[in-house]
Amino acid sequence: MNIAAKPPLTIRLCGPRGFCAGVDRAIQIVVLALKAYGAPVYVRHEIVHNRYVVEGLEAKGAVFVEELDEIPQEHRAQPVVFSAHGVPKSVPEDANARNLFYLDATCPLVSKVHKQAMRHNRLGRHVVLIGHAGHPEVVGTMGQLPEGSVSLIETVEDADSYQPADPDNLGYVTQTTLSVDDTAGVIARLEQRFPNLTAPAADSICYATTNRQEVVKQAAPGCDLFIIVGAPNSSNSKRLVEVALRAGAKKSILVQRAAELDWDEIGPISTLGLSAGASAPEVIVNEIIEAFRTRFDAKVELAETVQENEHFLVNRELRSIELTAADMAFVNG
Repeated sequence: MNIAAKPPLTIRLCGPRGFCAGVDRAIQIVVLALKAYGAPVYVRHEIVHNRYVVEGLEAKGAVFVEELDEIPQEHRAQPVVFSAHGVPKSVPEDANARNLFYLDATCPLVSKVHKQAMRHNRLGRHVVLIGHAGHPEVVGTMGQLPEGSVSLIETVEDADSYQPADPDNLGYVTQTTLSVDDTAGVIARLEQRFPNLTAPAADSICYATTNRQEVVKQAAPGCDLFIIVGAPNSSNSKRLVEVALRAGAKKSILVQRAAELDWDEIGPISTLGLSAGASAPEVIVNEIIEAFRTRFDAKVELAETVQENEHFLVNRELRSIELTAADMAFVNG
């Protein structure tokens, strides 16, 4: 029998990709809490924006709730973990009022934005937050300050129409997972309209967001298709799809699992770009590569710009608990 040879395919695998230090820390906190305190461990909202990760933690004994009042009375002694996106000040206050033991998994870089916003406020500036309405990180950042002291700006059009009470007394911060280029446009417009606008002490967009966007920009030109592994509610993953298209990829799609790939739609391709949002586990990246290898004679080329060595410590209460490779194999492989 004459079996047709598989068509050749070059996969440009981006590095860095996938988990950032903040996401890795948040997942570790839930895993270590389960080891230290036993199941159930409650988690308020998705710990990170990835269904595969959430289901993996549920299989280990985590229970996800939207609000603290969903935790049954008989489990009030069990820990509750706050997600990596951060929470308004009212949430830990509510936990204390209910006598709940909580572990805050807020990414340290999100916490840094909270502090930047609070510093603007303390110095008498009205805070302009550049971000996406309704995103948990935006809700958490706005919830650090008194109502009415933060204005949300999403687009250049918003910046054009914004009418502050005191145009000479403004300070801005940004959501950590925005498009670097889009955000620069919004900031430029705000600075043009409000010359006395005060920047935060350090860039609010996190290193991981910037790094993932930069390598996608470099890898995208000449790609017939660019796949971003990530969830539809992941801000940084959706931005990577946009970045790939702007940088020259003919097509770019967001995929959660290999099973979502529509091979008829993908059609004949010779160069594939592949990256993953900061909440997407490496096991799914490998799953996507193997799916293409079943249909193509695929060779993988690493497109790497920088190496990330950041590591954030887990909560003090958990540092004595051993974390093994087996504990994290469900996401790391």
